[in-house]
Amino acid sequence: MMSDALTPRRAALIVGALVLLRLVVAAFTPLTFDEAYYWTWSKHLAGGYYDHPPAVALVIRLGTMIGGDTAFGVRLVSILLALPMSWAVYRAAEILFGDVRIAALAAILLNATMMVGAGTVIVTPDAPLMVASAFVLLFQAKVLQTGRGVWWLAVGAAVGCALVSKYTALFFGAQILLWLVLAKDMRRWLMSPWPYLGGVLAFAIFSPVVIWNADHQWVSFIKQLGRARVEEITLKFLAETIPAQIAFATPSVFILGVLGLYALLKRSEHKPDTTAAARTLINTSCWIIFIYFIWHSLHARVEANWLGPVYPAFSIAAAYAAFGKTWAAREQRTIDLSRRWALPIGAALFVALIVQTNTGLFTGFRRDPTVRAVAVGWRELADGIEATRIRIGASCVVAEDYGTTSLLRFYLPKETCVAQRNQRIRWVNMPEPDPALLKGKLLLVGDVYPDGPVHLAGKYEHVEKLANIERKRSGVAVETYQLSVLDTAKGDPLDRSPPPELGGPLR
Repeated sequence: MMSDALTPRRAALIVGALVLLRLVVAAFTPLTFDEAYYWTWSKHLAGGYYDHPPAVALVIRLGTMIGGDTAFGVRLVSILLALPMSWAVYRAAEILFGDVRIAALAAILLNATMMVGAGTVIVTPDAPLMVASAFVLLFQAKVLQTGRGVWWLAVGAAVGCALVSKYTALFFGAQILLWLVLAKDMRRWLMSPWPYLGGVLAFAIFSPVVIWNADHQWVSFIKQLGRARVEEITLKFLAETIPAQIAFATPSVFILGVLGLYALLKRSEHKPDTTAAARTLINTSCWIIFIYFIWHSLHARVEANWLGPVYPAFSIAAAYAAFGKTWAAREQRTIDLSRRWALPIGAALFVALIVQTNTGLFTGFRRDPTVRAVAVGWRELADGIEATRIRIGASCVVAEDYGTTSLLRFYLPKETCVAQRNQRIRWVNMPEPDPALLKGKLLLVGDVYPDGPVHLAGKYEHVEKLANIERKRSGVAVETYQLSVLDTAKGDPLDRSPPPELGGPLR
């Protein structure tokens, strides 16, 4: 399917078809808990949030302005961002290696990965981060190609956009510095003002996030940068990291990418127009982040999507393995087989994941990890919750975790009062619930307790378990919530304890 006759037109048609498939999937696949949470952010745009910088909220806001407050609207712009991301990867590969086959294949392989397939359908901060990462790579390639310092401003702008997407973008500073040091032809830029002006521009774009953190006791910085703290060394998470990346890259793209990085590290057998600076750029773009997260996995779990910024450069390395080097016969057979099956395998895995998520078919309709994240059955669940709220005359619906609160906001009638009873730091950018609505009878949606929410008995005049209600997928119960009534708060109905990052209790 992907032969030596691969052309930019063919690549564009394949990428366009995959984007169209994702748009169709987005329309009927329920939101994840985190997507609903980020959707609530989009209703109150700010310079920052407790968990992340604001780009994901802006992406969702733009999508819902077009597609409305639907799963399709929430995901629309995130999916479409794959188009400029693919173009940036194509152009970067073409500039660095002077071969349209490498460029076209890189764009296809990027879109064949689960990281991009699922990672743009499920809207998270990683979607805008990957797009910004592709443009950071492209603009560095333009610096190499043109030798013009003004392109460092474009690099800085792209890094700034990456920083307002996710704090992982801080690694770009180390990547750029290492590239300039290791690539002999690039060292002259260390004495030029242009890279530093690009850094100033990046910080200027990032400054609203800094200002928001300064106004909120640096809580988001403390939360996310605190993940780097090492409390103990363990090997239990390391074994998860590589298999997760094989799955997210898909096996074929992973094999090609690893072989491509290996080939780019070697000094010989490269095409005449392949410079050491080009090879070093791809390697530093991959290895800085990868090596850090291998280290991180020695003391904490590494979620597979955290390596998203690596994928634009990794896809170029994979394409380079296919068309940029002459291999021995055995290796060439592996390369050809991986190249031929990369797209079919990637598409098949994506379709299988969507079918499993929505139906549970491949696990015999039993509960599985996908259903813990995706809100399948929540629309029907919300109808039952709303019926109970009306029946008991509750003035507000409350929950004790952000995912449930967010889904209640998304699925209940828009005029319904919904609030998270605790963790108020998550909602600091939004108006406080009407105090009058919190003084009376509240409906609590939460975990199942044998005797009801007795931990709240001292905070209300009356606490009573009402019923358990099930969320179902394909007619099979996959999760149970308990509905309880909380009547007449004895004090503030909201727990305003500070978050653990600021000395509050651990959750």
